[in-house]
Amino acid sequence: MPIDIFEVGTRMSQAVVHGDTVYIAGQVADDTSGDAASQAREILAKIDALLARAGTDKSKLLSATVWLADIAAYAAVNSVWDAWVARGNPPVRACVESRLAGAEYKVEIAAIAALG
Repeated sequence: MPIDIFEVGTRMSQAVVHGDTVYIAGQVADDTSGDAASQAREILAKIDALLARAGTDKSKLLSATVWLADIAAYAAVNSVWDAWVARGNPPVRACVESRLAGAEYKVEIAAIAALG
């Protein structure tokens, strides 16, 4: 079974498709000047683009993991998530507070989706 890899880097790839599943690496915002909600919006747009490149979309999400640098941002990030997620078809999701790779990052999101 072939493996398709998107946006290959030295350390990791941004998306990998194997079989009927696409795995999206943890995404962080490029513009870290904003609050957690604005970072979440940018991250979800990046996930949309990666899913589209793999041949699927957010309506096929199976799972998502959200890491917050500060759990106080939970409600703000949820409001962005709720406006973005496919109506009637939300994935399973975990959301936890965690120290992220740099202090400038307020949110990181990884996802798994089905193709087709």
